[in-house]
Amino acid sequence: MADMKKDDFLDDIAAAEADVYGDDQLDIMEEALKEGPSVEVNAIIAERDDYKDRFMRALADAENARKRSDRDRREAENYGGSKLARDMLPVHDNMKRAMETMTEEQRAANAGLFEGIELTMRELLNVFEKHGIKRIAPEVGDRFDPQQHQAMFEAPLPGTKAGDIIQVAAEGFMLHDRLLRPAQVGVSSTPA
Repeated sequence: MADMKKDDFLDDIAAAEADVYGDDQLDIMEEALKEGPSVEVNAIIAERDDYKDRFMRALADAENARKRSDRDRREAENYGGSKLARDMLPVHDNMKRAMETMTEEQRAANAGLFEGIELTMRELLNVFEKHGIKRIAPEVGDRFDPQQHQAMFEAPLPGTKAGDIIQVAAEGFMLHDRLLRPAQVGVSSTPA
C-alpha cells in the first residue's frame, strides 16, 4: 500500500506542475494575441498564400493545356486531310465532265469504259462521304448564298430575280462544317 501512496504523490506533483506551467502558457498566448502576430508568422502566412496562388495558377494552366490539346486533336482528326481533299476536287470535276460530255452513241460504243468511269466516280463520292466531305450542289433558280457560293459572273436574265442562280459552273464542297470550295455559279442581275 505504501507503493500506491508514492504513485499518488507523483500524480499530485504532475498535476501541480501542469497547473503552474499551464497558467504561464496561457499568459504568454494572451500577450501574443494582444500584440498581434509576429513578423515571422506574417512571413509564413504570406509565403503560404504565395504557394497557394502559384498552385492554383499551375492547376488552371494544366486544365487549359488539356482542353487545348483535346481541341487540337479533334481538329487534326476532322480537318487534317483538308489539303488532300482540296487536291482531289479537280479529279471529281474532271470525271464528272467526262461523264457529261459523252454522247449516247459514245456510251453505247464504249459501255465498259463508261461503266468504269461511273464506278470510279461512285467510289470517289463514297470516300468523300466517309471522310466528311459533302457536295454543295445548287440548282438553277436557287438563291445565291455567299456562305456557300462564289459568283463567277452576273447577267440580266428575263424571268428571274436579282440574286437567283442562273448557271452552275462547278459544285462546291464542305469538309464537316468548313468550306473546302464554294460552288461556282452565275447569278442573275435582273432588276426587281
